[in-house]
Amino acid sequence: MALERMESEPCLIGDASTQHSLPTIDGKHSDLISIESKTVGRLLQGEYSQDYTIIDCRHPYEFDGGHIQGAMNIFTEEGIRSFLENQRANVICKRQVLVFHCEFSSKRGPKLMRLLRSLDRKENSHRYPELYYPEIYLLDGGYKAFYECNKAQCNPQAYLPMLHEDHSSDLRHFRTRSKSWTAGEKRSRSRRVAQSPY
Repeated sequence: MALERMESEPCLIGDASTQHSLPTIDGKHSDLISIESKTVGRLLQGEYSQDYTIIDCRHPYEFDGGHIQGAMNIFTEEGIRSFLENQRANVICKRQVLVFHCEFSSKRGPKLMRLLRSLDRKENSHRYPELYYPEIYLLDGGYKAFYECNKAQCNPQAYLPMLHEDHSSDLRHFRTRSKSWTAGEKRSRSRRVAQSPY
């Protein structure tokens, strides 16, 4: 039944239970559902009744240099895994909309958004198509686009680019750590697979 609905109604959220509660647009990533900055601005103002979490996938120095009010800074794969684990109990009681973004929503935000959906699908494979987070969005144009039209909803009201010359050492640091976290996760997964009798 759910599979049939997914095929016949492409505007459904991830578990095929209903249509998207926020207006969507065709973004740069055809496999992801995108929303505009003005929609996120209205979400923050309470114009939509959804409970929401905004996940900022930029490096901490970018986040500290200006972010959307109330956003969480999650910038690693391990951070997404922890978020899913820690929020699971709350999600079962109350549905939440997630909005992902990075500086331009071209690489980091989409990557972590796809990871969350993949992990969510895996954890709920026994009851497909149910999900903990069936309604997730990508902020089109990222923080840069949001800041340009919603500066008053940023804290602080500033925008620090990833490639800012004052933070080149921070960028190297986080890129190095990101690679080591990814490599560590791959090694850990390999060990788990090697130890499994199946």
